[in-house]
Amino acid sequence: KVLIDVPRSDLAEELTQSETKIQVLQDTLQQVLDRREEERQSRQLLELYLEALKTEDSILSKVAEPQAAPRKEMDVVDTGTSSTDTSATTALSNQVLAALKEKPAPELFLDSQDLELVLKEDAAALASALGRDSQKAAALQEACEQELSKRLRQVQALHSLRSTSRGKKTLP
Repeated sequence: KVLIDVPRSDLAEELTQSETKIQVLQDTLQQVLDRREEERQSRQLLELYLEALKTEDSILSKVAEPQAAPRKEMDVVDTGTSSTDTSATTALSNQVLAALKEKPAPELFLDSQDLELVLKEDAAALASALGRDSQKAAALQEACEQELSKRLRQVQALHSLRSTSRGKKTLP
């Protein structure tokens, strides 16, 4: 950095080189500094991505364990073969409804497919199934929508990183 900041004529005189060679030297040094900064930023972004993956994996593993058995229930409800038809029938499994009722931030404990199901659900039916008023059900759907949107942005960022890294592999 110091060599870049030194006036070209002073550096040329000190190194007994022409100013054009000093300009090439300073340009090269600037490129090295720029590349190092890009690498630092890439490392930071990668670390954030890996941290997000670990967090998502831990959340998904917590959710996946108790959901292993109830998935069959959801399939039965989805196909319409359920024998419990009420006026507020939802397509949500008992496991999802339990998470929505019991968890402080249920959107963080649901997988993306379940978040989509919550968003597709009628707000009145959701409120009835959860035993809450329609405002709270709407707020819950909004939180689920924001979480799903955040996850989609993370996936898009990952795809962008992958395409960028593929492009850099071809460089020497």
